[in-house]
Amino acid sequence: MSLEYILKISGPMLEGAKVTLLTFFIVIIISIPLGLFITLAGRSRFRPIVWFIKGYIYVMRGTPLLLQLLVLCFGLPMIPVIGQYLVLDRFLAAVIGFVLNYAAYFAEIFRGGLLAIDKGQYEAAQVLGMNRWQRMTRIILPQMFRVTLPSVTNETITLVKDTALLYAVAVPELLHYAQTAVNRDFTIVPFFIAGLMYLMITLVLTFFLKRIEMKVKFE
Repeated sequence: MSLEYILKISGPMLEGAKVTLLTFFIVIIISIPLGLFITLAGRSRFRPIVWFIKGYIYVMRGTPLLLQLLVLCFGLPMIPVIGQYLVLDRFLAAVIGFVLNYAAYFAEIFRGGLLAIDKGQYEAAQVLGMNRWQRMTRIILPQMFRVTLPSVTNETITLVKDTALLYAVAVPELLHYAQTAVNRDFTIVPFFIAGLMYLMITLVLTFFLKRIEMKVKFE
């Protein structure tokens, strides 16, 4: 296969990569804080909130992400009476699906991080006269982030690969353009190029995330 052909198909695929990266950054920016909020809300003394959060996490983690995306993109408009008000742009619907799914996973990661912190840390903070907000922001959360950083890193890399599911809900991302080129030209080369692009993205992310891990580790 000629270099000219590779350059020809790489242009549209780079456009698709922009959608992939845009999805990734939006989801990460929203889902991590949302996951932390869900974790803290799950520690509420108001039982209905705890039950709701447990149910939400169970559903998000217990059903395929692809199914969730299909429901948001194609299922909601089919709901009787209110379906016509639930028609969303497919990209927006997909992003919402990703955010809800990944927030549930991050919430569980953060919950595990909180459980890993020794109870003596809470007691020491109380002895120092700190209120609940001060204990969480100055003592507990910094330690929790340090404990959970490797798991958050792994989940972040997984998100890059999961963005390929946008293809299933007709959002034109990287894999969409690769599949289009394969169907048109009857060659597997576009798949290899798409794979290289995913590898480059994950390589860059892994490099920066590992640098952050090392910095936090030695602080």
